[in-house]
Amino acid sequence: MAKAQETVLEIDLKALKHNYHFLRSKIKQETKFMAVVKAYAYGSDSLAIALYLQELGIDYFAVAYASEGIHLRNSGITIPILVLHPQKVHFKVLIESNLEPSIYSKSILSDFILMAQEMGVTDYPIHLKFNTGLNRLGFSAEELPEISELINKQNAIKVVAVLSHLAATEDSNEIEFTTLQLNRFDAICQEADTSFKNKPFKHVLNTSGIINYSQAQYDMVRSGIGLYGYGNEPGVDKELQPVATLKTIIAQKHSIPAGESVGYNRKYSSNSETITATLPLGHADGIGREYGHGKTFVLVNGQKAPIIGNVCMDMIMIDVTGIECSEGDEVIIFGKELPASDFAQTANTISYELITGLSQRIKRKVIL
Repeated sequence: MAKAQETVLEIDLKALKHNYHFLRSKIKQETKFMAVVKAYAYGSDSLAIALYLQELGIDYFAVAYASEGIHLRNSGITIPILVLHPQKVHFKVLIESNLEPSIYSKSILSDFILMAQEMGVTDYPIHLKFNTGLNRLGFSAEELPEISELINKQNAIKVVAVLSHLAATEDSNEIEFTTLQLNRFDAICQEADTSFKNKPFKHVLNTSGIINYSQAQYDMVRSGIGLYGYGNEPGVDKELQPVATLKTIIAQKHSIPAGESVGYNRKYSSNSETITATLPLGHADGIGREYGHGKTFVLVNGQKAPIIGNVCMDMIMIDVTGIECSEGDEVIIFGKELPASDFAQTANTISYELITGLSQRIKRKVIL
């Protein structure tokens, strides 16, 4: 790979392929695989990721909102796309773009049926989401008879799938709760099989569920963070490859005498002569102020350099004392050599928040 000449997020499609095949190896050959590509494919490039996964034979995509699905559909994605959080204002364009909504409440269901009828469609595919314990979105199991009656007396929509969302599949202390959720979902699935005109397929497992609860893979599994190289468990992380590497360069070096301060509010003061380097990225790029004050380090020519003082909007200062480096040298913020999960942990957060929070002003570079 060429050395960075600016702040850039490199997106390694070979790593994506590796992760996909690793996760695929944990499920049956006939089980479908849904790739979650919401939030710019977890901060990377949703179109590049989706087009490549479509080439690899992925079965389904999932996005959070209709606008994300419309972008994919208008850019060459032809396989089914599930919208996880559809909203009434987007129902018309959702149908026009042949996106499949996850329906989670009676009001959303009624409104979607009305829109489908108004647009003259028949048997439009929907997924019904049930709440089994995450307590975020979803029908209760007790609502199934009522909603099945509503659905069965019309022909504008049909239920193609039933799903739920697990809360703690990566947590070994929550096996009992996860088992409870799976048992609840299984009961819902059994009732759903006889409640509708057609037998819906089922999906409930996320990345950690694929690893830890493969016996509950049903007809399809869903993976987001695992595809991008993070498995929420050290043992799994070793098997995955980070897809995104955030790089930048040294814009300027300074020699700071003892007793001098660095950055806004003088939050860093040197105890002895210190060599600092300024990097062209900051909290406007998604590297928040919580990463400053020596808690977090980056890699300069393979050596750890702590971030010092307050992170600025567009700049970060690091301590490169004792490190051979020059202006223009490449700096690794996170990636294969320094996983985003490790970087995020220094600020008491998770890889999801870090990578999905990367600004769109950072240049994306796809590598195959």
